[in-house]
Amino acid sequence: MIASVGAYAQATVEDAGPRRLVSVVPRISISEVLTNNVGLSSTNPQADQITQISPGILVNVAGARVHAYFDYSRNELFYAQDSSSQKSQNALNTFGTLEVIDNWAFLDFSGNISQQSISAFGAQSVDNTSVNPNRTEVSTYRLSPYVRGLLGSVANYEARYSRTVTSSDAAIGRGVTTVDAVAKVGADRAFGNLGWSADASQQTADYSAGRPTESERLNLGLSYAVTPQLSVSARAGRETNNYTSLDKQNYDTSGVGVNWAPSERSKLSASLDHRPFGDAHSVSFEHRTARTAWRFSDSKDVSTTPGQTGLSSLGSVYDLLFSQFASLEPDETKRAQLINAYLQTNGISPNTPVISSFLTSSVSLQRRQDLSFVLLGVRDTVTFAVTRSENRRLDTVTTGVDDFTTAPLVHQRGFSFNYAHRLTPGYSLGILASQQDTTGELSLQDSRLRLLSIQLTGKVGKNAAASVGVRRVVYSSFTAPYGETAITVSLNVQF
Repeated sequence: MIASVGAYAQATVEDAGPRRLVSVVPRISISEVLTNNVGLSSTNPQADQITQISPGILVNVAGARVHAYFDYSRNELFYAQDSSSQKSQNALNTFGTLEVIDNWAFLDFSGNISQQSISAFGAQSVDNTSVNPNRTEVSTYRLSPYVRGLLGSVANYEARYSRTVTSSDAAIGRGVTTVDAVAKVGADRAFGNLGWSADASQQTADYSAGRPTESERLNLGLSYAVTPQLSVSARAGRETNNYTSLDKQNYDTSGVGVNWAPSERSKLSASLDHRPFGDAHSVSFEHRTARTAWRFSDSKDVSTTPGQTGLSSLGSVYDLLFSQFASLEPDETKRAQLINAYLQTNGISPNTPVISSFLTSSVSLQRRQDLSFVLLGVRDTVTFAVTRSENRRLDTVTTGVDDFTTAPLVHQRGFSFNYAHRLTPGYSLGILASQQDTTGELSLQDSRLRLLSIQLTGKVGKNAAASVGVRRVVYSSFTAPYGETAITVSLNVQF
């Protein structure tokens, strides 16, 4: 990263004071939204004024044994024309690691609360203030204790248990509890450049609106370091699951992989596995330069919650900066604080999704491709992301009702372009353009969501920032088309 960008990003955090072991920053945000179509109607649009009051708190812990990031806000929404629409919303992003026993036992934890679409084929919206029955609050919490260490000088080992609970108030996809247990042992260079590995895993996914599915896998593998930067691997194993039957079935599996890291700025990994449902694969590429960060991923695998918000991720823009700022701040929790300060100062939204998520009641097979790019300049930041996903039901026995009931294949694709320009050290102008397309089995399920927004953000005091913006949204579909224009004014104060 160029020195000027690094120095500026660092200064955005240092303005708030020196770094401490525990940093607690309370805040409150007040915003006014003037919209000409609060109910997203095509036949009877209603104008309204929405007041949103959002107290929140940001806690950052960077201790010797615990690293944690906690960002929570409570959103209270009041509607001037219809008080019955008043609602409360929660927003949470938290993650961290606790070192329970010195260099041996650890506990990872994470949590996320956000507003998400219930159905991919229902009305899609870009703002939480709209009255949209197709949106609901979804919460996901994960606890993952694990131990890791060395077996003398022969091998290393790791044993991990994870429990993830996702829930919502929606009748479709009310929630799922996923339990994973993994044990692995191996050595990268047991015999010169030749390494070996063995791993066993078990997963149970219990859907509140569906049925539980189980799978067990056992793999034995060999790896070879062709050069210090390049290694190849091969594996064979056995898998047992009940994805497509009431009783568990046994299958043989095999796979190959390659990892290449020509420098600390560039990484490429790829794997291909023959599984019971066909071939699964994963390709990931990352590259950083002084001013840019590039990411590409292509994966196909079993998914318990396709398309839903990541546990410790706020969006593709956040992910890119998380990679780019790695050389500036190695510690992940401190880096998250640094990125949020940078985004706020430049008026960039970290959590604008490229494609909306949707809720499911069964295990699915997901193919997803993501390409994203960020350019960091002294006064300009450009981000671009393209996403394509295909989701199909894998559990053919379940009686759960969701989008896969009427559409065996849900296809989504979209892009997001964001340009932010710092007019002065304290003020910035941002332009966001995005589009999302959704298609199903029937032509009536096809839709397109387009957004264009312009926002001016600036400091109005040492610990206060204000913004004013305008947006235009056009949603095209056979069942629920609409258009909306809105003006937003907000004030955010930190204490």
